[in-house]
Amino acid sequence: MGFLIGRRNIHLSSNFQLAFLALFVLFLGRFNVTLGLNYTKYRQVSDLRFERIQKHINKINKPSIFTIQSPDGDIIDCVHRKKQPAFDHPLLKNHKIQKTPTEKPKMKMLKIDEKKEGDNRKGKEIEWQMWHLNGTRCPKGTVPVRRSTVHDVLRSKSLYDFGKKQPRSLPLARRVDAPDVVNGNGHEHAIAYTGTSGEIYGAKATIDVWDPSIEELNEFSLSQIWVLSGNFDGSDLNSIEAGWQSDSYQATGCYNLLCAGFIQINSQIAIGAAISPVSSFQGSQFDITILIWKDPKLGNWWMSFGDDTLVGYWPAELFTHLTDHATMVEWGGEVVNTQANGLHTATQMGSGHFAEDGFGQASYFRNLEVVDSDNSLSAPQDIQILAENINCYDIQSSYNNDWGQHFYYGGPGRSPKCP
Repeated sequence: MGFLIGRRNIHLSSNFQLAFLALFVLFLGRFNVTLGLNYTKYRQVSDLRFERIQKHINKINKPSIFTIQSPDGDIIDCVHRKKQPAFDHPLLKNHKIQKTPTEKPKMKMLKIDEKKEGDNRKGKEIEWQMWHLNGTRCPKGTVPVRRSTVHDVLRSKSLYDFGKKQPRSLPLARRVDAPDVVNGNGHEHAIAYTGTSGEIYGAKATIDVWDPSIEELNEFSLSQIWVLSGNFDGSDLNSIEAGWQSDSYQATGCYNLLCAGFIQINSQIAIGAAISPVSSFQGSQFDITILIWKDPKLGNWWMSFGDDTLVGYWPAELFTHLTDHATMVEWGGEVVNTQANGLHTATQMGSGHFAEDGFGQASYFRNLEVVDSDNSLSAPQDIQILAENINCYDIQSSYNNDWGQHFYYGGPGRSPKCP
């Protein structure tokens, strides 16, 4: 499972012929689920292609001050904070690192629900990534960066596609009719959303973490928060996304630190590196809390993990519409369905179980909140839910005093009811 920083292409101005990315997806962990996947066609590599791949890898991987070998095979490079990949972005050449946000969101007094369900079931907060297990950390003044390898590139469609997320055609909640089981590029969702009008300055949720199985090489399953603003016809849409992802160990998006833009300040979290443990069926549940908010003075979009661990921020310079505020937030799951052999994918969403199975069996998002104009966290209003194909993946929302606004979601994909 992995933190992700992905970005959708937008044109920043008419002076740029290159469409810079302003959809940032940050996955804090990644699952290694390569078993059963066929990589035979990727084994033969010409000398010329290998040379091109290696050149690209050398550009992505920055010089390290210290290197850590993770038990799962990852190599974590401790890179000087000012040399991290973010500063490859042309708009950040003169950017001064903001070490801390000027202000963090405030908690509002929560209204007590007299119909409290008494649900005191809790997931355990995940605190460790796999590379922490040997007890080594990156030195002060550096950030941990998972090293990209030639093998990573070979698992993507092409060198050009490496690290680039294939965007869905529109934010799901804005496709009001949503008539198709599978949208134009094979993405399917089960989400809750709020917005469509008004001003939003951030979002928060605690997300149950599972290890869903992936059927095909170019598919993935993710669970995340979307913070959106812009033209919802796709021509100029800004989106920040953060959560966890399970895939075939390939970079399927402009994720993590593979694309310049996200500035990391934390020396203990390697974005995109595997985290452990994860939830188990009818066993212990583990979750992560993610908060995204806009700095009210400097305009950068910050992200924190867990109780109050700052990870880093997306600089205001990278956005068009999100320089002001967001207009929509989505929470939920997404899978890619390639329809191999004409059948729906068996790639799972969440735990691989439907929402009705509940705690310990279905995956959940709990304590959904948004940040308002006075930089305060509050329960979202007018939450709606949406899934394109409830026979494959579904969602059920609810409210109680402990979990606030929450929902269960997910499904197995291909099954007798989802052929």
